[in-house]
Amino acid sequence: MTNDTRLMSMEAPEGEFVDRMGLVMERLGGTRTMGRLYGWLMVCDPPERSLTELAADLDVSKTAVSTVARQLEAGGMIERAPAPSREHRYRVVSGGWMSVMRVQMSAVRLSLDTLDFGLSVVGEDRPDQRARLAETRDFFAFTVRDADEFLQRWQDYREGARDETR
Repeated sequence: MTNDTRLMSMEAPEGEFVDRMGLVMERLGGTRTMGRLYGWLMVCDPPERSLTELAADLDVSKTAVSTVARQLEAGGMIERAPAPSREHRYRVVSGGWMSVMRVQMSAVRLSLDTLDFGLSVVGEDRPDQRARLAETRDFFAFTVRDADEFLQRWQDYREGARDETR
């Protein structure tokens, strides 16, 4: 399928958005297909798609779509939607980016233990090395603390925004 025939399933501006989301996800450390799949699920109508439909819509193999869908599902970005057929259907999950941020911050938290160990290994007689370790450890500690506060503010903001629409 060429790019032009792929756009039969989505309007040209949607196709451009989907392709741009591929680039965004690539910049964030994911794959282009991951970003394109997530982008398409954000704008497609109806909001659920089967693996077969996603593969056709995005002009990628069903195997690639299945792999990426499992990764996005494991990351809390998409979920399987109830479907009358045996084929899995997927949709975007509200709060997915918050879930991803929590996973990333848990990795940063684990890094703190390693940096603390590094400080215990490098003696006071090596002030330059200790300073580098301490600065990195302090940055990670600050990031974790700030991320926790940020995520709480985001959650409060979202709950307030939902209350305003009721």
